[in-house]
Amino acid sequence: MKQPAQPPRAGLPPLVVIHDRRSTDPVTLRPHRREGQEATSSTRAAATTGPPVADSRAVHSPSGPENRIRQLEADLAERTADLQRVKAEYDNYRKRVRRDRLAIREAAVANVLAGLLPVLDAIDQARAQGSVTGGFHQIARLLESHLAELGLHGVGEAGEAFDPRIHEALTSTTVSDATSATCIEVLRPGYRVGTHLMRAAQVAVAERPALIPPLPR
Repeated sequence: MKQPAQPPRAGLPPLVVIHDRRSTDPVTLRPHRREGQEATSSTRAAATTGPPVADSRAVHSPSGPENRIRQLEADLAERTADLQRVKAEYDNYRKRVRRDRLAIREAAVANVLAGLLPVLDAIDQARAQGSVTGGFHQIARLLESHLAELGLHGVGEAGEAFDPRIHEALTSTTVSDATSATCIEVLRPGYRVGTHLMRAAQVAVAERPALIPPLPR
């Protein structure tokens, strides 16, 4: 180890400087670190290793950007399908509620109008006898008009084909030139509200004669 130079002392002999060139410390038994050795070692290590190189495994890792994009696209498709399913269920719910409301309204109106059917029958009988005149005629016309606005419509007319779903045959007549069962007279009109049949029409029907097979000889 190099010692710093000492200034000469007046009247005394010069100091003796001893340089320790041993590579190992005799007390700690560790190698001596000479000046510039640490910097040289760091420089040599930097020159040997060079700049850090990215790990190729990180570049090709399955958790890279491409895999992340695919995962996000899959999540987006799943959320979109969920949203479409919820929207379809909500649309079906709205349609079902609207249909139920209409059915409830028709049922309520039908219950109210059912009590007025005898009144309409009495008006029809009076009209057939020619008694609906003057102010009574005006009242009957207004009543029938308001009931029509509520959805009440008559069922059964003379001359239309007999339909057992809306007609009730009270009498039947055989007509030779008839091609099918036909309503020839409406004995009591029927009524419906919307698609709900409140009462079938009572009619007289004309039918073609039944074909009777010849008797065996």
